[in-house]
Amino acid sequence: MNSTDLWQRYQDWLYYDENLGFYLDISRIGFDDFFLKAMLPKFERAFQQMADLEAGAIANPDENRQVGHYWLRNPDLAPSPDLKQEIVETLAQIDTFTQQIHSGSIHPPHAERFTDLLVIGIGGSALGPQFIADALAPQNAPLAIHFIDNTDPAGIDRTLGRIGDRLDRTLVLVISKSGGTPETRNGMIEAQAAYQKRGLKFGDYAVAITGHDSQLEKIAHSEQWITTFPMHDWVGGRTSEMSAVGLVPAALQGIDIHAILEGAKLMDIATRRPDLATNPAALLAFAWYYAGNGKGAKDMVILPYKDSLLLFSRYLQQLVMESLGKEKDLEGHIVHQGIAVYGNKGSTDQHAYVQQLREGVPNFFITFIEVLNDRQGESIEVEAGITSGDYLSGLLQGTRQALYENKRESITLSLPEVNPRTVGALIALYDRAVGLYGYLVNVNAYHQPGVEAGKKAAASVLALQRQMVQVVQQSPQPISLTDLAQQMGVPEQIETIYKIVRHLHSNQREIVLKGDLGQPTTLTVARL
Repeated sequence: MNSTDLWQRYQDWLYYDENLGFYLDISRIGFDDFFLKAMLPKFERAFQQMADLEAGAIANPDENRQVGHYWLRNPDLAPSPDLKQEIVETLAQIDTFTQQIHSGSIHPPHAERFTDLLVIGIGGSALGPQFIADALAPQNAPLAIHFIDNTDPAGIDRTLGRIGDRLDRTLVLVISKSGGTPETRNGMIEAQAAYQKRGLKFGDYAVAITGHDSQLEKIAHSEQWITTFPMHDWVGGRTSEMSAVGLVPAALQGIDIHAILEGAKLMDIATRRPDLATNPAALLAFAWYYAGNGKGAKDMVILPYKDSLLLFSRYLQQLVMESLGKEKDLEGHIVHQGIAVYGNKGSTDQHAYVQQLREGVPNFFITFIEVLNDRQGESIEVEAGITSGDYLSGLLQGTRQALYENKRESITLSLPEVNPRTVGALIALYDRAVGLYGYLVNVNAYHQPGVEAGKKAAASVLALQRQMVQVVQQSPQPISLTDLAQQMGVPEQIETIYKIVRHLHSNQREIVLKGDLGQPTTLTVARL
């Protein structure tokens, strides 16, 4: 395509939202008019399905649940007065609690104010708050934020070590819808132990964000925690950033949560238009579908040219891959759908994997995220007439052009600046693009059976560990792995048993291994 035709194509497919100062360009995705016309009936159905979703239709048939995270940024859309009231009251509770923490009217027993915030959660209960904290928290935030987002003992120690002697001034948010998520429960127990070791009553420092009548809510009430906030049954973890899950930690850091909600609300309005050309979420879903042939045949590379958006690709990994990565479609047919997502930031990646993007395997499409405003205040010149921000912009444009010249497709999003309003809009844009794409490929974007399968498998391994320890403790002499598996009645699980005993041996717990560690068949297992 010559430069004149390419310029015309750019103009034809450039989307601009005046309210948000937001641009979307899909002109470097190679669809033609024939493909566009073929997709229009699919979009008509997807637009109607999305409208039904927002109106309160059961969108997650596996769990007989509504999907209502869209109502969080506009409670007037909630399908019942009770739901609207719950959203409004929760937001008011967050505002009041934040003011009480910042003013010191709620304070730790031995200090005038809380200085730190420890968030304990996993998946959507951590990725969203982490992204928002990194993107938007002021340099001198009212509370410095820390995360326990895994059940890694060394990672937990490192986080608690960073807090150090400020533990007695650290507010703890425990986030779990059920209270039974193992990683979050383990993090809570580890934090409780750290407080108890210091002679501090954990409940004086703890807040729960959880489902109504959940196990965690009962613990919080019985142990007299500071307060609780609701996790709505109709909000999934990966879309929970605009519920109490994301808004409480953001507000405590001094981030304007009402601006986040406003930006998302404005983007929702823009992405409700039942017209492909003027709906930015539909344009994204359309580009994804073409780039991956409706099968996720190419990876989605997210490349923001702004340090504060570094964690956006991690946030999108869960949103996109957990929503769209499905074995079966809504009719139960095996389809193996999904789109793989990875990314970091520009221009760092131009010194990392952009070499492969331009010249290696063409198994991806890229999304550039441009931020038009370089910084607050004036910039110095690093060369005559050139600033650091000019270089960043030039590197983005140059990389986009170099990739296109080598037939690598790309999308470009442009934001005026990174602030609560634009970040709220960015989250809402991808929320809705994922929803529309899910309808295009006929999968349930609002459940996660693969995640649940992994949890069940982990539980079975731990049950095997308890059984194995009991057998070894009762054995009068060392026992081989083969005999151990036989006595347990699970000879087919010998590899899993080997890995369990190796883990326990490495941590000097309950058993000891003897023999050649590199030759499992030589090993015997005995009581420690």
